[in-house]
Amino acid sequence: MQFTKDSFYMALRERLASVNPARTVTVNGVTFPAVIVAENELVVPVDPLADAFYLEWGAASVVARQDGSRKIMQMECVISYHTFGSVESGVDRGRALAELDMELLSICQPPNTAKQDFSQTPSVSLGTNVAWSEPVLGDVAGIIAQESTARRIRLERKTTVKVFFFPEVTFQ
Repeated sequence: MQFTKDSFYMALRERLASVNPARTVTVNGVTFPAVIVAENELVVPVDPLADAFYLEWGAASVVARQDGSRKIMQMECVISYHTFGSVESGVDRGRALAELDMELLSICQPPNTAKQDFSQTPSVSLGTNVAWSEPVLGDVAGIIAQESTARRIRLERKTTVKVFFFPEVTFQ
């Protein structure tokens, strides 16, 4: 399943770099497109950065009603993001969140990518694809966040995507 997670993550990251090259984050002195896998961070749960997409993986299961030894599996991915807007007063938070929504919808198209082994350089094709459902955008929540000396309200959203893949094992 790690190859699936890595392939999905790298596809979104590369697409974000194309859609909005300015949407980056700096973590531990390294700047990269603002797509972050929460489980790969040094501290879990992470204190999320604003204006970045966080991937969190849920349970994996075999898709129902299949025969044969090569069964398709699915895994849920929750993509969380939030914004304070671009001005101190936060009056543009809604616009900033809408921009994040549009970027996420854009980078999820097309809804597939080649499955790769990224533990090697260069990466190696594994001969199958990873596909995913259309993102389901959850409700918007307003959260009061304490920042050093000020309290600010951020808008956040959690979006769900189902990722489909062939596992690296066969079923009996």
